[in-house]
Amino acid sequence: MMNSKIPVIAVAGPTASGKSALALRLCHDYNGELISCDSMQIYKGMDIGTAKPSLRERSEIPHHLIDICEPNTDFSAAAFAELATQAIADVYARGKMPILCGGTGLYLDSVLKGVDFGEMDSDPSYRAELLAFAEKEGTQALHDRLTAVDPEAAQAIHPNNVKRVVRALEICRLSGMTKTEWDKKAVKNESPYSACILALDYRNRENLYARIHMRVDEMFATGLEQEVRDLWNAGYLSPNTTAGGAIGYKELLGYLRGEMTKKEAADAIKTATRHYAKRQLTWFRRNPDIHWLYPDDERYEDSDQLVSAAHAIIDIHAVNARNT
Repeated sequence: MMNSKIPVIAVAGPTASGKSALALRLCHDYNGELISCDSMQIYKGMDIGTAKPSLRERSEIPHHLIDICEPNTDFSAAAFAELATQAIADVYARGKMPILCGGTGLYLDSVLKGVDFGEMDSDPSYRAELLAFAEKEGTQALHDRLTAVDPEAAQAIHPNNVKRVVRALEICRLSGMTKTEWDKKAVKNESPYSACILALDYRNRENLYARIHMRVDEMFATGLEQEVRDLWNAGYLSPNTTAGGAIGYKELLGYLRGEMTKKEAADAIKTATRHYAKRQLTWFRRNPDIHWLYPDDERYEDSDQLVSAAHAIIDIHAVNARNT
């Protein structure tokens, strides 16, 4: 029986692993358009700190779901899934290959796994109570409260992401179950996609960390401080927003407020990014359908060989899908 599912390619992995470069090559090779799966690149004005594709890259290959809302806008995985589903349908209807790229595992899963998050009420008074607690005691203290009731969710959510920590605690209060349990009970419909998922990692973890450090240095060299200053002056980086807790922005706000030196801020960004990369890898390692590629493998002397390996995986997947 012929497979009627929509073919998609996804490129995942930790920050600074080379996802965007590989995805762009695949867009050229497979007549594709890129659909970003990054929870921070959706925000306008957050360009350097989120490592958005350059304007030149976006002019060469159409990009979707980048710069779609202001930094003070609430956004969710469910909202992303709806927009990404529309983007995939549009790209495919025009005879192009939808190629998803990003390191936000929840966003990627929300699309490819057919997850229906359902409806969950809100408790404004409890949310206000939690936000006041975080303001007084600090984001780590709030995160510790989540760790006490739902350690698995706490592992996946950065302490600086106050909005997600609050939501996880709110789910516990409203549903009587942990966020982890709630997510497992989410309705999983059959996915409409035949997805070939590639992910990048490094055999030697220090190679990934070196790339992270280099990226942070480049961000500072290309104007990250001014970008953060402009967003702060515009009122977009308040502590209770997702943008205000984003890695790179939160730390530099500390420097702008005189709470640390610029070097201390840069070191804090590097440390936070390394920890985030570990959490990303933990998330993606849970998916048995991912095909892993290692740019520092001795088999790949240059990027062309890595791309060729990706081609082989994609082509085999396509053959198997046609015969399913």
